[in-house]
Parts: sequence; C-alpha cells; structure tokens
Amino acid sequence: MLITARGLGVVLGGEPVLRGVDLTVARGEIVAVAGENGAGKSTLLRCLAGLRSPDSGELSVLGGPPRDEPAFWRDVVLAGDEPAWYPGLTAREHLELMGTVHGASRLDAEAALEAFGLHGRADAPPPALSTGQRQRLLLAAAFLRPSRLLLLDEPERGLDAGFRRRLAAILAEYAAGGGAVVMATHDAALAEAAGGRRVELAAGRVRSAA
Repeated sequence: MLITARGLGVVLGGEPVLRGVDLTVARGEIVAVAGENGAGKSTLLRCLAGLRSPDSGELSVLGGPPRDEPAFWRDVVLAGDEPAWYPGLTAREHLELMGTVHGASRLDAEAALEAFGLHGRADAPPPALSTGQRQRLLLAAAFLRPSRLLLLDEPERGLDAGFRRRLAAILAEYAAGGGAVVMATHDAALAEAAGGRRVELAAGRVRSAA
C-alpha cells in the first residue's frame, strides 16, 4: 500500500472536519474522494500531502509519515488551487522550467503541451489563457513531473466534457504505469471513466465506497 490511514481525525477551529477516516490506496490505483463541499475532501488531501498533521489516528504515505520536505515531494505531486504564475513566462516556458527543476521528467514540455491540448497556446502567458486552459496547464505541469503519487483537488474544474474524457484516459495511463492517484472530485463520470474506486465523505466520515 502506498497510503494507509487508520482512524484519521482532524479538528479545525474546534470543529471536527475528519472523523475516524480509514483509507488504503495501492500502487496502480485511482481513488476518487467524493462528497459535498465541507465534507473534508481537501483537508484529507492536505493530510496526505503532509501539509496538515492529523489530530488523531495513524497515517503512512510511501512507507512513512508524510512530510513537507524535498525528499517527499520527489515522489508526490499535489495539484489544487491555481498557482501564482511566473510573470513574463509563456505556457511552454513554465513547463520547460518545471522540467529543468525536476530533472528526469515523465514528459518533455512539447509532449505535455500536446497531451493537454495547449500546443496552439504554447507561446501565451498563463494570464492570457482561458480558465480551462490554465487548468490544463496546471495538470500538464503535474503530470510532467516524475512521481509515484498524484494528489488532485477537483482536477475537473474549468474543463469541458471533451477534455474530461481525455483526462480520464491520462489518469488511467498513469495508474497503469504503476502510479497511484487520489483525487477529490464532484465528477462521478470522470472517476468511473478513469477506472477509479469511489469513496464518499459525509460530515468527515467515510460513508460508502464503490
């Protein structure tokens, strides 16, 4: 198992956000965490990424406690809120910079632009892109990096139906190559098309799985 959580609990502002969550994720698996806003999906991802320590329970990610440090981030990618883009750099240059920083990338910049339908906008800076194009650029950067685990917070945001289908195929290919994906999503069709296992959070608890 790449992820094992037992009895995970988180309290924010005196209110429980996660209540005794159990979760396991194996190599090559896609897990879609569903639930209404406020159910604790993003908090769970932050715990898995080592950005928030649980207040109770046990958590192991890639064989140990998740930690916000370089060694951990060499194997883990978190894609959530849109980043602060570098002023003056084009979409292509953002991806080239990502490849330079991380060395042996899974894709080069040109392949990532092609896979995420951005080749025609490669020379535009991110602020000149549409919301959906910026989301695709965010995802392209996430998939370009070498990793064993992808943590995605609502990756479908801003994407049209056609690209959501393409994203499902990209996710399935990543998992088939041995990576694992945990994504918080409102799109049940995306999870199903990617071949993911669905886990539903309700009031901070795992209510059902499929």
